Amino acid sequence: MDFKIDQAIFEKFKGLAIGVVIAKGVDNAGAPEGLQEQLRGQEAQVRAKLNIETLSQAPRIACWRAAYAAFGGKPKENRSSVENLCRLVLKGGEVRHINKLVDIYNMISLKHMLPVGGEDTDKMRGDLLLAFAGPAEPPVLLLGEREPRPPHEGEVIYKDAESTICRRWNWREADRTKLTEETKNCILVIEGLPPVEKTAVAAATRELKELVQNLCGGTLVSAVLDEANPEIEF
Repeated sequence: MDFKIDQAIFEKFKGLAIGVVIAKGVDNAGAPEGLQEQLRGQEAQVRAKLNIETLSQAPRIACWRAAYAAFGGKPKENRSSVENLCRLVLKGGEVRHINKLVDIYNMISLKHMLPVGGEDTDKMRGDLLLAFAGPAEPPVLLLGEREPRPPHEGEVIYKDAESTICRRWNWREADRTKLTEETKNCILVIEGLPPVEKTAVAAATRELKELVQNLCGGTLVSAVLDEANPEIEF
């Protein structure tokens, strides 16, 4: 199977770079104490550097608000995953434990202020594609929702041969391919839009890969995709 970024995405969002970590044979059970300490530390850093009133103006948040607006999203209602994390922390909350892989990517997201997510590749059907939604995408059950709904035509989605995997780029993922403690094989992505440069995405990707290797084991490969290199096999 391949992960591919549709050319139309690059035409609309110039300078996009997506870091990818493909992990096979991981152990995602348990909750290492040190990882929770790192999460608390990154939460403290966010509170020290940002405030809720001006968060939307931070360059690494504002670029996603602009991207959402560009495909018809409502940034005040459908926030990027990194803005949601930062808002939770700035309101005094803590990022709750889900599983090792999710905790790792949440920590990296807070540290680098980039959207980070992941999916269980054993639950996918066919290739993974980042593209604009078509007019007849099938309904998808998102995490935290009771009824499946189709994405809107023109919004940015991750999808496979069955249905959408994440709506509104990185807003909310499908329940079907979520990471669990039983996950053995997965794909993780780190998304960067200008002013974030490809080198910054690459650095965050290396750190993500190292943490997964150290805490979950397995066989890992990584890459940074851009317009010149828009796909990777997994």
